Amino acid sequence: MKSSQPAKAGDRHDQHDPRATGQDASAGLEDKFDDEDYPAYSMGRAAEMLGVTPAFLRSLDNARLIVPQRSPGGHRRYSRYQLRLAQRARDLVDEGTPLDAACRIIILEDQLAEAQRINARLRRDRDSQTPPPAPG
Repeated sequence: MKSSQPAKAGDRHDQHDPRATGQDASAGLEDKFDDEDYPAYSMGRAAEMLGVTPAFLRSLDNARLIVPQRSPGGHRRYSRYQLRLAQRARDLVDEGTPLDAACRIIILEDQLAEAQRINARLRRDRDSQTPPPAPG
């Protein structure tokens, strides 16, 4: 994510916006079902799935852990990725972690996982470009 602000854990939605990627807005349903960033869940459904209140989900939005997309009518829409983050927040809060600390932990975990993915990709790239040692 190229920004002057630190990346937030739930700020991945813009990379799957058909307008941002030039994709046809009428892409097949299969793509949407497989896309973990597709905002498929309403606030009520997301709260029900996680066993939380809509107020808890709004608090994650206010804390900027999860920034849900909005429907044309202005309603929050959540992706599977965002629901996983919300579930992690709920688990930490249930263990007694204050919400602000839980959000910071999740953001750091997410940033670490992304750094590890980048590191692994760079190692694969480097290893595929390194010629084998000369016999000798």
